[in-house]
Amino acid sequence: MTPQPNPEAGAAVKAADRDHVFHSWSAQELIDPLAVAGAEGSYFWDYDGRRYLDFSSGLVYTNVGYQHPKIVAAIQEQAARMTTFAPAFAIEARSEAARLIAERTPGDLDKIFFTNGGADAVEHAIRMARLHTGRPKVLSAYRSYHGGTQQAVNITGDPRRWASDSGSAGVVHFWAPYLYRSRFYAETEEQECARALEHLETTIRFEGPSIVAAIILETIPGTAGIMVPPPGYLAGVREICDRHGIVFVLDEVMAGFGRTGEWFAADLFDVTPDLLTFAKGVNSGYVPLGGVAISGAIAETFGKRPYPGGLTYSGHPLACAAAVATINVMAEEGVVENAARLGADVVGPELRALAERHPSVGEVRGTGMFWALELVRDRETREPLVPYNAAGEANAPMAAFAAAAKKGGLWPFVNMNRTHVVPPCNISEAELKEGLAVLDAALSVADEHTR
Repeated sequence: MTPQPNPEAGAAVKAADRDHVFHSWSAQELIDPLAVAGAEGSYFWDYDGRRYLDFSSGLVYTNVGYQHPKIVAAIQEQAARMTTFAPAFAIEARSEAARLIAERTPGDLDKIFFTNGGADAVEHAIRMARLHTGRPKVLSAYRSYHGGTQQAVNITGDPRRWASDSGSAGVVHFWAPYLYRSRFYAETEEQECARALEHLETTIRFEGPSIVAAIILETIPGTAGIMVPPPGYLAGVREICDRHGIVFVLDEVMAGFGRTGEWFAADLFDVTPDLLTFAKGVNSGYVPLGGVAISGAIAETFGKRPYPGGLTYSGHPLACAAAVATINVMAEEGVVENAARLGADVVGPELRALAERHPSVGEVRGTGMFWALELVRDRETREPLVPYNAAGEANAPMAAFAAAAKKGGLWPFVNMNRTHVVPPCNISEAELKEGLAVLDAALSVADEHTR
């Protein structure tokens, strides 16, 4: 589709937004949201006709891009047939979506509880774990994000938690492995893995193994920095959980459905959790949908005992129809394989080449269509390009980098001192190289702030 400029319409959209829309995570008077006129495939455009290659996939959810015709058609067909229906009934779209998801989840995660998104999936996973074990505490990692609802944000390990941290949510945080900024003075992945597991074991010992209900981890942390865990770490957490009777929860809200080059990131590590949360890529974000994939043992807990939780729109027909179409499109079009191939053959090598050219790039890490560049002022000291949780003038170097990318027609995903490369999983090689060329130019702006 060729963008058609219509600045008058854009001004009206912008004015209505500023008058009435209350935006998340924002100081309302300090933001200037872009008015978007349309989107297709890996691109979107504004009302002035400027087109952007979306290296953020929305919020890392348009795994098959915008406006895929088969998914749009499925939503239209479902709307014509049955727009909505209450969750207590068996309906075709819901049953088929659950079946297709269960076919792809690891191990015996064959029961699917549908939610409206990732945060409430985490809320329900934690509730299930507590009821299953009869224990109150949950352990989660620093440098994590699990959602914005009350329990999920308290489980979160990044600064978005602070304003809502009740201090009484039964959550204890620990350090997960991150060799580039090791909390364990490790020099190798093997050391980082062993020391991180020892730290977790010690934390459990001091918190009381008999009162820990669950350990929840993002299989590969998303907004926190795409830190791929070292070999053996997730298997080690699985063993610790088994030994202490703790429920192991993997949060795949961002990493799931092809993002890492596998249907689920857990498949990269040959690990099966007891509960797995998902959302985002399950239907490319076309209609809000999330859920919890549940193991046989935990499902059995609620076999004759009611599960005390539910949502009015659980398994909404339009959302489930979109999920069925998305999963089928991904299978038919080889989207997971495309993410794996282009991640290994194009993104990884190109990003490592960028790191050689740009002193602002401290580390490259990732897999599939799930990558991060850690930007630094000094490669030797690894001082971040901007301080932790920087805002305003302190964040100016990252803001300048992002502005340069947008000026070049690339919409980046920027968080703290990182830029993430997270385009749609069905992006073409030509589109990828187009975006990476713009990223190359924008990094020159970041280089100006290095020592």
